[in-house]
Amino acid sequence: MATKELTSGNPLKLIILFMIPIFLGNLFQQIYSLVDTLIVGRTIGLNALAAVGATGPMIFLVISFIFASTQGFAVVTAQKFGARDYELVRKSVTSGFILSFLLTVVMTLVSAPFTNQMLAFLRTPNDIIQLSDEYLFIMFVGIIATVFYNYSSNVIRALGDSKTPLYFLIFASVLNIFLDLIFILKFHMGVKGAAWATVVSQAVSTILCLIFMFARFPILRLRKVDWFVDRKFLYEHLRIGIPMGFQMSVLTLGIIAVQYVLNGLGSIAIAAYTTAVRVDQLASQSLLALGAAVATYTAQNFGAKKMSRIRDGARAGIFIIFIISVLCAVFILTCGEFVVGLFMDVPNEEVIRLAMQYLHVIIIFFFFLGMLLLYRNILQGMGNVMAPLFSGLAELIMRVLAAFILVSPLGFFGICLASPVAWIAASIVLYAGYKISLIRNLKKIRKI
Repeated sequence: MATKELTSGNPLKLIILFMIPIFLGNLFQQIYSLVDTLIVGRTIGLNALAAVGATGPMIFLVISFIFASTQGFAVVTAQKFGARDYELVRKSVTSGFILSFLLTVVMTLVSAPFTNQMLAFLRTPNDIIQLSDEYLFIMFVGIIATVFYNYSSNVIRALGDSKTPLYFLIFASVLNIFLDLIFILKFHMGVKGAAWATVVSQAVSTILCLIFMFARFPILRLRKVDWFVDRKFLYEHLRIGIPMGFQMSVLTLGIIAVQYVLNGLGSIAIAAYTTAVRVDQLASQSLLALGAAVATYTAQNFGAKKMSRIRDGARAGIFIIFIISVLCAVFILTCGEFVVGLFMDVPNEEVIRLAMQYLHVIIIFFFFLGMLLLYRNILQGMGNVMAPLFSGLAELIMRVLAAFILVSPLGFFGICLASPVAWIAASIVLYAGYKISLIRNLKKIRKI
C-alpha cells in the first residue's frame, strides 16, 4: 500500500481528495452515536434517550483529551514523513504508541471509578441518572479500544493515506448496528447494550486496523531498534500532543458548563438538545474532515519547509468552507426536522420544536466553525500549540458566559447561542495566531 506525499501538486485538489475519505470515515463514526441514540430512543424510551445524551460531555471530556494528544503525536510523524526521514517516522510511531498507552491507563483510572459523582455534579435529573451511570461506566472502561483505533488512523493519515481508515470505520459501523440490535432487542440489555455494542465494535476494528497497518505499509514495519527512543524525542511528541489535549479539555469544560445549565431545564430540553446535537454533528463532519486533511497537509509541508504551500492551502480551505457551509444549511433546512423525528418512537412536538430552534441558530454560524477548524489545524500542523490553546480559553470563556448569562432571560434559546459566540471568539484568536506564525516561519526559512 503506497503512501502519499502532499508536498507537491495543486493544494485545492489535494486537500479535497484527501478530505473525502476522512469525511466518509467521520460520517460512519457518527453512526456509532446516531445508532445508539436512535435505537435507544425508539426502543427503550425518552428517558433512556436523555440518559445517553446526558453522558455526552463527560465522554467527550475524557476521550477528547486522549484523541487530541494522539493526534499531536501523529503530527510529528507527518512532519518527519514530509522531511523524508523514514527512520524517525518509525521511531515517532513507537513513541506515539507508548505515550498513547500511558495516557489511556491514566485517564481510565481517573474516570471510570467516578462516573456517578460526575453525573451528580452536573445535576443530572434523578429520573435518568442511574441509566446514565450504567452507560458512562462502560464507555470509560472501553476507552483503550477507541484511543488505539484513532491513533492508528492518525498515523496512516500522516503518511498520506486517508482511505484505509475509512474501510475499518465502515466495518465497525456495520458491526455496531448489528450488536446494537442483538444486545438491546434480543438480550434486552438496555443502555448497557448500546454501550457494549460501541466498545466491542471499536475493539474489533482496532485489532484489524493494527494488523493491516503493519502488514501492508512497509514504512511502518517496526524493528526492535525502533522501540528504543530517547527522552528528547518523546518530549517532542509531548510538546505538541499534551497541549493539544489540554486545549480539547478546555473546550470540553465549556460544553460541560452548557450541559450543567441545560440539565436545569429538564428532561425534555435535554432530549431536544441531544437530538439536535446529533444532527449538528452529522452536518459538520465535512468541516471536521477538512480540518484533519489540512493538519496532515500542513505538517508534511512544514517538514519539507514549504511555507508558501501552507498559505495556499489555507486559501483553498476558505473556499471549501464556504461551499460546505451553504450545503450544510440546505441539509438542515430541508431534512433537519425529519432526522430529528427519527429519534423518537412517538414524536414529541416540544422536543422537535426546541431541536429545530437550536439547528436554525447553528447553521447561521457554520462558516465561523469552519474557520476555527481550519486555522486550528494549520497551526497544530506547524507545531504551534500556544495559539490554539489561547483560542480554546477564549472559546471556554465565551461559551460559559453565554450559557450562564443568556439562559436566564432567554431559556433554551440561550443554550442555542452558546456555541456560535464561542466559535467567533476562537476564530479571531486563531486567525491572528496563523498570520503571526506564518510570517515568523517564512523569515526563519529565508535566513537558512
